[in-house]
Amino acid sequence: AQWGANRIGARRLAALARRHGSAEVCRASGRLRDHGERRLRAALAEASERVGGRRLRFEDHLEAADGELVPVRVEVTLTPDRVVADFGGTGAARRGVPSAVEAVTRACLEFALRCCVGGDVPRNGGASRLLHLVAPIGSVVAAAPPVPVGAGNVEASQRIADVLLGALAPAFPDRVGAASQGTMNNVLVGSDAGAATEPFVYYETVAGGQGGRPGAPGQNGIHTGMTNTANTPVESIETAFPLRVVRYGLRRGSGGAGAHPGGEGIVRDLLVLVDATVSLVTERRQVLPWGLAGGGPGAVGENWLLRGGDEARAERLPAKCTIHLEAGDVLRMLTPGGGGWGPAG
Repeated sequence: AQWGANRIGARRLAALARRHGSAEVCRASGRLRDHGERRLRAALAEASERVGGRRLRFEDHLEAADGELVPVRVEVTLTPDRVVADFGGTGAARRGVPSAVEAVTRACLEFALRCCVGGDVPRNGGASRLLHLVAPIGSVVAAAPPVPVGAGNVEASQRIADVLLGALAPAFPDRVGAASQGTMNNVLVGSDAGAATEPFVYYETVAGGQGGRPGAPGQNGIHTGMTNTANTPVESIETAFPLRVVRYGLRRGSGGAGAHPGGEGIVRDLLVLVDATVSLVTERRQVLPWGLAGGGPGAVGENWLLRGGDEARAERLPAKCTIHLEAGDVLRMLTPGGGGWGPAG
């Protein structure tokens, strides 16, 4: 769909140039970019005055498969002319740690500024001229081969966006909310190699709580931040795969307390009807989604295996793992809640 849309856009832009002259089209495009730059400069002038030119720092952590916490640190410098996001001091990329390539981190910077300045700043290359990224090569924000980056888009991007928004909050206090769940809770289920059943592969991300916001509570059971996925209907899952969703609802009490509480996470039990292999790539199982402006943190997520569906045999699973499930086993996931915004009454 994207490829087709780009082809149509290119064809229509060429037709426009033929009608009006390519030079005029280029001038019009340049004026649009210049307008975007001017609008962002105006927003930055207000924000930099608000924080008095001081450097804005924030830190959060990614969770390695071995349990180590890997720091993601940023120092943001705001002036009326530019934004510099420096990730110096961020931890090293390695196997077992969600790591992003620099292009993903750049996208996170664009995303975070877009959240802060609102829709009156055009989304074009003019505004992007003012954004400058310092991403140490070999860190989790600019991984280099041969470090795997499969979780860069789905997990590392969540934390990178978190720290950028956390740093920018003092400059845009009426635009930035508390931390949302900060993970996409990746679940992969596949048939065992050589199994007698029809081969299948099921992959889904599971929503959680949104952080409380200035003037509004966080939303429940929703994907937020650097994501573009949505809920798969239970009927579709059960029709297409040898799986049953036996429990699916909001995780009450998981949102952080505050004047505007954090949204609730989700609890979901997935029953496998055949022997299968399950892989989990999740975050926020150790580090709480932070509150803001005096709000409390949201609850961390939890992963559980119930052998034979028996509550008495429940086993806590790590944030990242690959395990074998037998027919009748249940995978339970409790996703994180969002942090609260503002002190609770």
